[in-house]
Amino acid sequence: MGIGTSLVIFAVGAIMRFAISVTATGFNIHTIGVILMIVGGVGLLLSAGFWNSWGGFGGSSRQRRTTVNSPTGTTTTSTEERVS
Repeated sequence: MGIGTSLVIFAVGAIMRFAISVTATGFNIHTIGVILMIVGGVGLLLSAGFWNSWGGFGGSSRQRRTTVNSPTGTTTTSTEERVS
C-alpha cells in the first residue's frame, strides 16, 4: 500500500466516522470509519518507513580496484565509495 492509497483510505474512514449520520442495523458505520482510519494511518507509517529505508536511485556504490605490478610484485589496492 502506497502513501496515496493510505491517505485515501484514511480520508474515506474520516468521512464515514465524522460526516455520515446514517444509522443501520447489523453494523456500525462509525466503527468501520475508525477501523479504516487506523488501517490508513498504519499503512502511511509503514510506507513512509519503507520509503525512508529505500535510498532512492543511485544510492551508494563501492568500487575496489587492485593493481599488481609484475616485475616487483607490489600490489596497490584502492577503494572508492560514493554516497548520494
